[in-house]
Amino acid sequence: MFTDSHAHLTCDPVYLDLQEILKRAQEKKVKTVINICTDKISLERGLKLAEECSWIYNVGATTPHDVEKEGGLYFPLFEEAARMGKLVAIGETGLDYHYEHSPQALQRTFLSRYFQLAASCRLPVVIHCRDAFKDLFSIAQNDFPKGRVLLHCFTGTMEEANKALEQGWMISMSGIVTFKRSDLLRAVAKEVPLNHLMIETDTPYLAPQSMRGKANEPSFISETAQMIADIKGIPLEEVAAMTTANAQNFFSLESGL
Repeated sequence: MFTDSHAHLTCDPVYLDLQEILKRAQEKKVKTVINICTDKISLERGLKLAEECSWIYNVGATTPHDVEKEGGLYFPLFEEAARMGKLVAIGETGLDYHYEHSPQALQRTFLSRYFQLAASCRLPVVIHCRDAFKDLFSIAQNDFPKGRVLLHCFTGTMEEANKALEQGWMISMSGIVTFKRSDLLRAVAKEVPLNHLMIETDTPYLAPQSMRGKANEPSFISETAQMIADIKGIPLEEVAAMTTANAQNFFSLESGL
């Protein structure tokens, strides 16, 4: 059984075909999906979906790309959901200096606000980080020094991975690890201990190699899992079991949240 630790199920256009997508996920032995809500609509849909499907859980925050336009508008909504116990984590928040769709200083401000919210609610944080690990580690040390952190869709270096592992953080691999030109990322995946790994689809983005060009969905998660198994020379079942256990522990799913 697989756990998709990061999927945007309630964004458009995924939401239009959601029932078929969920059916295919269950047929492919996907046990749990962590749904990422990034605005008012996806959050409202996500909360409703979680009531209907006991195997889907919500995480929420404005992405670093969107904080300039939507950060102040939606922060109170995610704060309310978190304080009401409707979220299993805060995210995806973080820093993206590669595209810099929002000013770096504003990204840092909202990252701090979300870390502080997570700390007050005793929730973990799901992080998007690209070309900004130095600032990420610095802000985390200041605002969330002992909190649980998951680096979603990791594409960093081995040095950055090691720095994260030293702090007890988790690392999630997406379909990118299956891409033909992802040798360096596969080298990182090989070295990261299995008890610190999760797998994700990032639906509808980043479909794995055999599905390139198609909209991604949770039913495709096994290709990423198989790549991790091949890299580490272990059975697929071991990857599925451990990454699922890691997600259950990280998001406190076993506690009934």
